[in-house]
Amino acid sequence: MILAAAFARCADQYADSPALCGPDSSVDHRALHERSLRAAEWLSGTRSVDDRPRIGLAARNSTTWVTAYLGILHAGAVPFLVDASAGDGELDRIHEDCSLDLLLHDRDTAGDAVPALPGLTATHRRIAERRHQLHPDTEVCRFTSGTTGRPNCLEFTGRAVRSAAENWAAGTAMSADDRILCCAGLSNGLAFNTSLLSSFLVGAQLHLSHGLPTSGRIRRLVAETQATRLVAFPALYDSFVRTGTGRADFASVRVAISSGAPLRADTKKRFTELTGVPMGNYYGVAEAGPLTYSTATSARSLGRPLPGVDIQAREVVDRDGAVHVRSASMATRYLNAPGLLESRIDDGGHYSTGDRGHLEDGELVLTGRSNRMINVGGRKVDPAEVGNAVSAVPGVEQAVILEVPDRHGEPAVAAVLVLREGLDAGEVRLRIRDNLAAHKVPTLIRVVDAIPTTVIGKPVLHELRSLFDTGTS
Repeated sequence: MILAAAFARCADQYADSPALCGPDSSVDHRALHERSLRAAEWLSGTRSVDDRPRIGLAARNSTTWVTAYLGILHAGAVPFLVDASAGDGELDRIHEDCSLDLLLHDRDTAGDAVPALPGLTATHRRIAERRHQLHPDTEVCRFTSGTTGRPNCLEFTGRAVRSAAENWAAGTAMSADDRILCCAGLSNGLAFNTSLLSSFLVGAQLHLSHGLPTSGRIRRLVAETQATRLVAFPALYDSFVRTGTGRADFASVRVAISSGAPLRADTKKRFTELTGVPMGNYYGVAEAGPLTYSTATSARSLGRPLPGVDIQAREVVDRDGAVHVRSASMATRYLNAPGLLESRIDDGGHYSTGDRGHLEDGELVLTGRSNRMINVGGRKVDPAEVGNAVSAVPGVEQAVILEVPDRHGEPAVAAVLVLREGLDAGEVRLRIRDNLAAHKVPTLIRVVDAIPTTVIGKPVLHELRSLFDTGTS
């Protein structure tokens, strides 16, 4: 398999050089490889109805996470990388759609869970009634919110994952001298594409963080690791500029990398003023991997295409058009939504991202979205998925999920509800927390007697948004 072989070559090439440091331990390349082979032995006993067990991995960043991921690859199984914050209901839907044989996790779970690797528990899953066949070249599966109301499972070949890492390392001049401090979950494309295989390929050191990334905590971690690259979602940088001070704390950092959503121009400018560190805007989409990067661009620009990437902004109105991309790191398909991804890829192999924008002197500038996805701190949220979870609560008669700005002006998930007597917004929040990741739970809720609609029955969104103009709930 391509990825197992790539990581094995890194272990041979860099051997005793430091590879990975997490909240649980630190290891060099050789030790990590040996640990992953022992994990593979344990995982090789996973029962499956076909020759490639499907093993979910839902845990916070740690060296054990990386050990488990590599162990799955070396065992010839397929890792399904799940956000650590996924609720139990989401995990059930993922199992139903993707037929996981085993789930490795770091949460307290009753039932048939057994100890697995240090810090991880294994739960064997019942055989699902439906089992979509994996593409024969699939080596990794990752998830993204989509327009189906359920997490979409993306299948990637080993070649696509390796290309994403190689092109990122080359396009950003990553080297063995780099020490990457990654504050994003490894299951997310930001961390997966910029900080995992890419750091191993060049012999860089990867430092992992989990937990709430406050500005004070980030300062301490930068000082401890002497990081040269900081990788985090825009929400962290927005928080930092509201509270952070001090250039000395960031003396070692050469670039701070952001993705998941366009970084606000004032945040980018203020962060550099506070720290002296340039921001590296990175644009990517889950289905196509990392696409652009630059540190020396205008405030609006997301940079130039990375190696192996072609971007087209097809004219629609004035200069702005629908952004279509083709890359060497494209996903093959959605496992649990046959034909959907293929329908969004044209005859030239370009994927329709749903973003709108234009190319300015060869650099990408985004100006909006053409779909309904909500971007919360860099994480995509599908309103249909949230609406399904809210509507399933007994006593919710109607629910509309929409995006509104929070008190800081950032996108937030909001809900307008019609409830039966005796049910309140707090109870609805409580009931859906087990079924949705924390960032998908509506932070702003309004309860109304009736949802305003048009003559054809569609919610009047501008009226619903106006309900949130005077405060929060």
